[in-house]
Amino acid sequence: MAKKKVRVESAATTLTTDGVVPVVGMREPCPCGSGRRYKACHGKVDEVIETTRPFEGFASECDLVALRELVPSATAPLTLRPDAVSASGKPAGARAITLATVLPMAYPAIVRMDGEILLGLQVNTSSGNASRDLARVLAAALDTEPGTPVDVPREAANSIRLQDLIDGSVPLDVTVHSGFDFWSDVKDMDEETRASLDRASEYAHPTVRLNSVEAAYWCQMGEKEHLRWAMPVDEEILLNAVARLDAASQSSLGEGTKLVGMFRAHGIVVPVWDLPLGFGASACEAPAAEFLSRLNVALADSTPLTDAQRRARSLLTTRQVTLR
Repeated sequence: MAKKKVRVESAATTLTTDGVVPVVGMREPCPCGSGRRYKACHGKVDEVIETTRPFEGFASECDLVALRELVPSATAPLTLRPDAVSASGKPAGARAITLATVLPMAYPAIVRMDGEILLGLQVNTSSGNASRDLARVLAAALDTEPGTPVDVPREAANSIRLQDLIDGSVPLDVTVHSGFDFWSDVKDMDEETRASLDRASEYAHPTVRLNSVEAAYWCQMGEKEHLRWAMPVDEEILLNAVARLDAASQSSLGEGTKLVGMFRAHGIVVPVWDLPLGFGASACEAPAAEFLSRLNVALADSTPLTDAQRRARSLLTTRQVTLR
């Protein structure tokens, strides 16, 4: 798997409707929409060897990237592979595993009293490979006693990947939540956990996963609405296709909407549309399906780009933001 050496800088850019690309300060909200300060999220200064596509091979690779980088609160059941083993080498057996975007106190994982494992997805990685870091946590959780949070194990050489523990052929059944009550029954929460839930809930901006297309998420952040859509298409090919549509004025999702740029995260490209306030998630369904039809036609077009299409591609390129 291809790797590249990257350095995360101490400032980032984010997109606005007028095309301005302002600097994001370290204490300002991260442009990924997590609600965390940039210095504690994507602005963490660190030099690592980052795997280009850590979740490659999963049927729901795009949803994994979206849940890790863009969605405040969501869960999805995971299916263990029959040959999965714990950190101590014991067969994992039949265990209930639930992927969660964020866990209380930012724990990497928690083992409930009934043995169910909650695996946190939005945690900082130490190796530069989110799949390996998550696999180390999950393998440790398989050995952890019920009712116990799981710490991040020390990095090990030749660490397994999440693909070695989880059956990646099973598509994720994602449930987006309005808050974090899935952490625990309210009656079982101690004061510290309740305080952590309340803090996290303050940043859980409204988010909805579309039904008409895969890995597309509507969200409202303050006085703005957006659609962010993770797409499993090679970046260069996707840029060409979207440029063809943009040059033909076919890249919007309807009146008042605008394709404003793209994120890159874990090897996946995420186009972003600005939507007028009050547009709503349900109004995105039909336009998104229609855009996908137009996009598939453009993806199949291998003719050289015209001058107008090259200009559209150049503009799209200047509006790209790399998260990871």
